[in-house]
Amino acid sequence: MKRIVIFASGSGTNAENLIKFFHNRENASVIQVLTNNPHAKVLDRAKKLKISALSFNRMAFTGTNDVLHILKSAQPDLIILAGFLWKFPEHILKEFPNKVINIHPALLPKYGGKGMYGMHVHETIIANKEKETGITIHYVNEHYDEGTIIFQAKCDVQTSDSAQDVAHKIHELEMEHFPKVVEQLLN
Repeated sequence: MKRIVIFASGSGTNAENLIKFFHNRENASVIQVLTNNPHAKVLDRAKKLKISALSFNRMAFTGTNDVLHILKSAQPDLIILAGFLWKFPEHILKEFPNKVINIHPALLPKYGGKGMYGMHVHETIIANKEKETGITIHYVNEHYDEGTIIFQAKCDVQTSDSAQDVAHKIHELEMEHFPKVVEQLLN
């Protein structure tokens, strides 16, 4: 049985989708959710789905080995960043080489980097009059959104689309593709 740990910072819709997808699967399951936001809705979602969930502060993440120790004891086969907004520390990446992935709401390498998340990305895509956008699932390295790309899915951007319309299209792509790509990676 493959073990998945999810990091999230916000509402946790991707985390919930992954938890439900892998519930009662024989090959993998989500065993823990970790968040840097003690008020994140992802904590409520995990609790309702009976998944262990913990919040931590920046010191525990980057200044000490507290989060690393939690991960080592969990022994994950895959660590998934699903709307997790902090840069992942090198000391954790070194302990879990090629086991940390992220989903980004744009077609990397465009619209990646520090500060490019959520509505910031969608608003920029609208402002730049892009004709298409999409999602990128990639390995995490020491730089924001620069790890090797695993998968991309595209959608059209209409001239009449608002940033909210784009966000809805991206959310649909995430819900459809993210669990399947994770399952393929684990197999």
